[in-house]
Amino acid sequence: MSHTLHRRGEAEDLKRDVIVFCMSAKTVNGDGSAAKKRKFFEIVSKYPYANIGDVKTGSRFNSDWETIHDGFKDQSVPHCVFTDYDVAANVLKDIAMADLGLSVVVSGLMDGIVEMCRTAGLKIHTVEYSGGILGKTEKLPGQPVLEITTMCGHALVSANLVREMVRQVKKGKKNLEEAAAELAKPCMCGVFNPKRAEQVLRLLIQE
Repeated sequence: MSHTLHRRGEAEDLKRDVIVFCMSAKTVNGDGSAAKKRKFFEIVSKYPYANIGDVKTGSRFNSDWETIHDGFKDQSVPHCVFTDYDVAANVLKDIAMADLGLSVVVSGLMDGIVEMCRTAGLKIHTVEYSGGILGKTEKLPGQPVLEITTMCGHALVSANLVREMVRQVKKGKKNLEEAAAELAKPCMCGVFNPKRAEQVLRLLIQE
C-alpha cells in the first residue's frame, strides 16, 4: 500500500496533485537498482515539479538535488510531485522509454491517472483505493488541516505545525509560500505538495 494513498481534499483541488515514484523489490530486482533510480530521478527532474526527494536523504526542502541524486542506494525510493496531469503524462512517457525495469507507482485521481497511462501507452497493473479513516474520527483535526497533514504519508507534518503556520501568516511573519515550505520540511521523502498547502493555508487564514 502506498503512503501517498490517503490524501484528502475535493476532486477539483486534487487535480493539481499527482505523485510519481519508483521502487525495486529486494529479492527480485533490488541489487544494483541504485543506478536505475538515479536515472529515474534525472528523468522526473527535467519537468517542473512541486517537490522531489528520497526518504534516505530528504526532499528539496531539507536537502538538495545533488545530495539526493548521489545518495541513492538500492533500497531508496525516489519520489516526485507534480501539479499538472499533462506534465506527469509526459514524465510517464519518458520513464516508459527508459525501460528501467522498476515498479512505478502513480497516486492521484483515478480518472486522471487512467488518461495519463493511455496517453503514455501504458497499461495499469494494479489499482489501490483508500478506504478512508475509521475509529474515533471526532478526534481528528478539521478537513482543511487534514488536507495538509495527509500529504505526508508518514505523518510527520503535525496539525499543530499547520496551526502555527496559520498564526504566523496572519501575523505577517511569513507569507503563504514560506509557510508552505516550512510545512514541507518534515516530510523526508518529498511527497508533500507545497503548492496545494499554499491553497489550503489561504483558506485557513480566512477562518
